Amino acid sequence: MYKNVYKYDEMKRKEHMAVRENVGWYLWTHQLVEVKGDDAAAFLDLLFTKPIGTLKTGRERYTTMLDEKGEIIDDVVVFRLEEHRFWVSTLFATYMLQWMSANKGDYKVSFENITAGIHMYAVQGPRAKELVNQLVNDPIDELKFFSFAQNQIDDLPVMINRAGFTGEKIGYEIYVAADKADELEEKLHKAGDPMNAREVTEFQVMAWTLPTEAGFYYMRDLRHTNPFEVGLEKGIDWEKEFIGKEALLNIKENGPSREMVGFTVSEPDAYIQSRHLGGAGSAVLKGGEEVGRVVKFVYGFVKDTNIGYIMAKAGALREGDVVQIHGYDAVITDKNFL
Repeated sequence: MYKNVYKYDEMKRKEHMAVRENVGWYLWTHQLVEVKGDDAAAFLDLLFTKPIGTLKTGRERYTTMLDEKGEIIDDVVVFRLEEHRFWVSTLFATYMLQWMSANKGDYKVSFENITAGIHMYAVQGPRAKELVNQLVNDPIDELKFFSFAQNQIDDLPVMINRAGFTGEKIGYEIYVAADKADELEEKLHKAGDPMNAREVTEFQVMAWTLPTEAGFYYMRDLRHTNPFEVGLEKGIDWEKEFIGKEALLNIKENGPSREMVGFTVSEPDAYIQSRHLGGAGSAVLKGGEEVGRVVKFVYGFVKDTNIGYIMAKAGALREGDVVQIHGYDAVITDKNFL
């Protein structure tokens, strides 16, 4: 009989709940592409749907990058370090560089993968600020969400960013030179262990259980979708030109044909295939008719039940509906499970 790989794993549960109830920290380095030059802001405005040129130095923005069909090919966070210097945080730096090269045109801009030189540690949870403040030379109490600032931990230069991929209201990211990562980890243990801070070591917790509870996406959840289908249309700057705008305007006018919804399954040992692990995902049936496919299926430790996302026909499902997935009853919900 299939056993739930999340529910009965006490290490996963403890690491997950440390972030929800106290504080957890872990190495979570995305790939970084540095973009600089006189036209850097205008170039990034062409690539991304949300406005980049209006970002103030020390601020960042989550946004999507589209192809000419209006489909998402990457979701990223763009940091403005200086007037003409940006970082793009992605999981696909090689593809990002290829896309930038293909669309550079006459823009006065250069870009390179700087990932090898930088590590990032996430510090997340209700006591995250307390832990970070024990480390840094300059307190971070006034640091706003999606803002970052240079700081030091003793004589170790770092950049502190208030953000995270967990859904926690209090969360930070510490960027440090890669060759200083071991030194930072020692300091995190020294300050965090007395607080019962927990180092998160499970990839499934970092990338799947924590983000999914908060309604966040991993890029493979977004592949072959457009922003309207997955609820990422808010904040798009329709006044500027960007790749995929014409196709997206057509979708906006006519409405998306699909939509992402949440669901729960109370059967603890349910086995359901999801697209985030490969394949098409299990079929979702309502009244015997297929109305969607499972995109993600993980465990929600806060609600103590199975949770996930479905890509469904637009308007086919409403919150509270009961559907059948691989022989199990599932209840349609909002995508945020906290």
